[in-house]
Amino acid sequence: MRNQINLGDAETLAINALIFLADDSELLARFLALTGITADQIRTAAGEPGFLAGVLQFYLGHEPTLMRYCEATGTDPALFQEALRLLPGGRQDID
Repeated sequence: MRNQINLGDAETLAINALIFLADDSELLARFLALTGITADQIRTAAGEPGFLAGVLQFYLGHEPTLMRYCEATGTDPALFQEALRLLPGGRQDID
């Protein structure tokens, strides 16, 4: 059964996840290395379509990171997949 969230909830989750990783120098370094952007480009990149989906994909691609976030914030890990489905660049079921 899917959690019922809307696009606003999905964006909020991704933004909060981005803030969480930005507050952790190790996570931030890994995120920057994987995305190829620099720390000073994050603000600009965050406005690009697909960036927030990329943040969620970063978490979904490494379960220990996902679980660390979810345990710290009390978030259901299943929300990440549902949120990703709603965000531009994250939809996997586009016709």
